[in-house]
Amino acid sequence: MSLRILLFIGVGGFLGSALRFVVQQYTDRLFSTSFPVGIFLINIIGSFLIGIIFGLALEKNILSDEMRLFLATGFCGGFTTFSAFSFDNLKFLQTADYAQLIAFSGGSVVLGIFAAFLGIWLVKII
Repeated sequence: MSLRILLFIGVGGFLGSALRFVVQQYTDRLFSTSFPVGIFLINIIGSFLIGIIFGLALEKNILSDEMRLFLATGFCGGFTTFSAFSFDNLKFLQTADYAQLIAFSGGSVVLGIFAAFLGIWLVKII
């Protein structure tokens, strides 16, 4: 593993994390609800983006390994929020808010997988 690769991943992670913060702040102001809309949207968008990235890398073979690492591991890794996702689910469990838990967990997983599939599919048809 080279320092260059680590820098690609690190810069991508910084950009993804910064964008996650902006999106979460904006959505929290836009939607005043106990449901973590920002994290939910970030996870779905991140899944869609990683689908596009891997579609471009694997299906179209137009992304270099460095760019794939920058975008998928760095940017999407920094942008998506599994640790925050886990914490929000724990809060729902602790407050016995099972409807929110099921909606958030189930929706994130099902829609996240679908979004990743959609990203790959869109790259295939383009």
